[in-house]
Amino acid sequence: MGEEQTSRQRALVFALCTHAIWGSMPLYLLLVKDVPPLEFVAWRTLFTLPVCLLFVISSGKLGQLRQTLTDRRTMLVLMASACMIAINWFGYVWAIQNEYVYAASLGYYILPLNMMLLGFVFLKERMNKVQVVAVALAAIGVGALAAGALTTMWISLLLGTTFGIYGLLRKTVAAGPLIGLTTEAIILLPLVAGYLTWINTSGDGLTLGRDMLETLAIIAGGLVTATPLLLFATAARALPYTTIGFLQFISPTAILILGLTVFGEEMKPAQLVCFALIWAAIALFTWDLLHSANKARKARRGAVLGRGVTPQ
Repeated sequence: MGEEQTSRQRALVFALCTHAIWGSMPLYLLLVKDVPPLEFVAWRTLFTLPVCLLFVISSGKLGQLRQTLTDRRTMLVLMASACMIAINWFGYVWAIQNEYVYAASLGYYILPLNMMLLGFVFLKERMNKVQVVAVALAAIGVGALAAGALTTMWISLLLGTTFGIYGLLRKTVAAGPLIGLTTEAIILLPLVAGYLTWINTSGDGLTLGRDMLETLAIIAGGLVTATPLLLFATAARALPYTTIGFLQFISPTAILILGLTVFGEEMKPAQLVCFALIWAAIALFTWDLLHSANKARKARRGAVLGRGVTPQ
């Protein structure tokens, strides 16, 4: 029991570290604010590959990687997921560089609820009445934002939808987090190498090597990308679903706070209404998960006690 508790404590630390990295990403992107978004995504993808390969080799999973690379169906799904994550990365970097921090934050508030809807439609998962009400509240919130901020709504929907589809694709493919991310980086490598070669020879030039701090920040993009994804995958195996679900809202909250403080964005009334409704939806959904988990735990305890009672 003590060993299990220690394992969960470590997993909780991993999860908190994950969201600390994701939540502080806008601060990191300040270091590369003068790098064109598409070029930065290209460098980020390129430098993610050696980091992932290092993890693959050190964990003895080269055989799994070879098997994935030769499986036609798996590769087709990962090609689609690679496209989704590349679009998501570009959209996020572009939003932060152009100071649409609230729009980016909202996109990742929408994400968990968006994933539930995708699971309902494509995976035939079902929601109870309380969860349906939670989703409806979030939908009203998004509608309020759409009515008051039509110019930035597309950013939030782009981020929430592309990562939601990415998660759905990854859920249906027979490849773990590390192998999947490594394969996606390999799939994108020809496009990335071609694009970087083109901008280097077209006269625009590359930003890498232009400034020492900026160059180090670009190179660090691979580690910043791979590390939180792998920490999150490790934490997800050990922590209850309710805990993972609740922690998932830490990073967009951190992004929201950074938008208000560091980036000096003004929160409009429509955004305030939207975030209030989404937090109400989160609270309702989290309460339902905790309530259901508590009922299931009591039912299991009752069943165990029932089996332990024998006639005298």
